[in-house]
Amino acid sequence: MVSAIDNIVVEAVGLTKIFKDFWGRPKARAVNNIDFNIRQGQVFGLLGPNGSGKSTTVKMILGLLYPNRGMLKVFGEEPRDVDMKSRIGYLPEETYLYKYLTAMETLDFFGALFGLSADKRRERSMQLLDMVGLSHAVNRPVGEFSKGMARRIGLAQALINDPDLVILDEPTSGLDPIGCREVKDVIRLLASRGKTVILSSHLLADVQDVCDEVVILYGGKIRASGELQEILKEEDKTRIIAPRLNDSVVSELKDWLLEHGVKTVEQVKVDHPNRDLEEFFLDVVRQAQAQSVDTAGAQSGGEVPAYLVAGEDGPAQAKRGKAVLDALRRPEEVKPIQEEEPAAEPEAQVDLSKLEKLGAEPLKVEEEPASSEEEAADAAAKAREEANLRLSKLKGED
Repeated sequence: MVSAIDNIVVEAVGLTKIFKDFWGRPKARAVNNIDFNIRQGQVFGLLGPNGSGKSTTVKMILGLLYPNRGMLKVFGEEPRDVDMKSRIGYLPEETYLYKYLTAMETLDFFGALFGLSADKRRERSMQLLDMVGLSHAVNRPVGEFSKGMARRIGLAQALINDPDLVILDEPTSGLDPIGCREVKDVIRLLASRGKTVILSSHLLADVQDVCDEVVILYGGKIRASGELQEILKEEDKTRIIAPRLNDSVVSELKDWLLEHGVKTVEQVKVDHPNRDLEEFFLDVVRQAQAQSVDTAGAQSGGEVPAYLVAGEDGPAQAKRGKAVLDALRRPEEVKPIQEEEPAAEPEAQVDLSKLEKLGAEPLKVEEEPASSEEEAADAAAKAREEANLRLSKLKGED
């Protein structure tokens, strides 16, 4: 049986980081004596406004910064331990990529840093590119990618080594709603597989969808922490969801509530719940994809790589992991959207600039067509005469 202590992936006690000026004088106390534990299989939200200490905390976990005081352990080791870093995947807030490398070369490069064999690097790279919806851009330089496409490559490189701890700093920044949902699905799948995820984001709706526990920093200190469902629960209110009720039933219900402890009728709110905008958006896109509508942008992601679902040798666990992902992605019913009539294609136009490159003066084009066959014939004869004259002129120059 695994003890609670063995189950802790990141442990911080009295963690403090003070930035100093050139003379060694304290300039900013970025992290001020904070304590927290992150357990295996947990999605941990690190929240706070700009300058609250989130990025500093993440950099100390990665071993990029050293604390001035306190204790910090990652997998029971010091963050600066080199061997331990092979168990971590990191997506920074800004995606830094070598812009002349292709998508495949980028993932191959990061895989080589972890000592993966060439065959395994290629296999995983293809699987990850399919997962993030970029299998059609394998040989395209990443310098040509949009911010959202670069973000997808960044997520793929963070998972190339099948890490036990995944640190994601603003993972959905620049992504469309499809990409946001797929990232959240992958996060929950990783957690179900026993991976630990640290999520730092300003998009609180995304945090609320995936996190088990959060800490909220302000001024370098923890101002609130705990299990997300517990700290958001409003204990002094009760919600009842029922099928649609007619006005008479609603009136009777309000009267009954007034008789059983509700002080005023204004305390009772009756309305119709709204659909989640993200779900509605995704349903609209699914319908477009079902109709084979072409798009040149990033596509919906494919299957999650088998090694992320259950490791290299776990078919039964892979089956369970796929079932979890299928449940997360199961679409809800939505009313079909009425198609609009396709717009008429514009008529092709002649590019006269190509004729100018021949050295001749641009031809004059009649804006209005000839009103009769005789006028059309005269115009054609005049054009042939002008062309022959220019040809003779060009031969004389030669």
